[in-house]
Amino acid sequence: MSEVKKLKMGDVEDFTNFISAVIDKNAFDSISGYIKFAKDSKEAEIITGGNFDDSKGYFIEPTTIVTTNPKFKTMEEEIFGPVLTIYVYEDDKFDEALDLCDQTSPYALTGCVWAQDRKAILKMSNKLRDAAGNFYINDKPTAAVVGQQPFGGGRASGTNDKAGSGMNLMRWMTARTIKETFEPPKDWRYPFMAEK
Repeated sequence: MSEVKKLKMGDVEDFTNFISAVIDKNAFDSISGYIKFAKDSKEAEIITGGNFDDSKGYFIEPTTIVTTNPKFKTMEEEIFGPVLTIYVYEDDKFDEALDLCDQTSPYALTGCVWAQDRKAILKMSNKLRDAAGNFYINDKPTAAVVGQQPFGGGRASGTNDKAGSGMNLMRWMTARTIKETFEPPKDWRYPFMAEK
């Protein structure tokens, strides 16, 4: 919590600010709506942030919600704002937690896992193969390097075209495959069909 308080918020022209306003009133209303929902819920507690102000710009504090419900609204929906929701699971429920990550939301833009145990990393990566179009291991889920790393979501988060890469180009064209044989076949039989 003390680290969150160090995050300076303000005008983007001041490069000492880490956080700026959200893009517009619609975004502000949507994001603050999620925070209000959490504040009013018996299944959630806000442990950092929770404040917002649109008197001069659309500023929303980084907000951390802890929920007892793995299907809580802020666990399932794409918020596109400075809101993080935490659901704590028991150590012996690791596999069930991975299932929750994979099945809770129809969205699949980005995801990340943090671990030191290589076996656990491989297990999570394999289990969550379809849970995010962009998957990060021991890195923040906003780590795509623009112009260098393909980026695109799966499921309801997009078509997984990976903007910024050759994969996206295929979406805008009709691929055509051409095969030309310079020594055409003289028989319909394949060579391996010959009797011995």
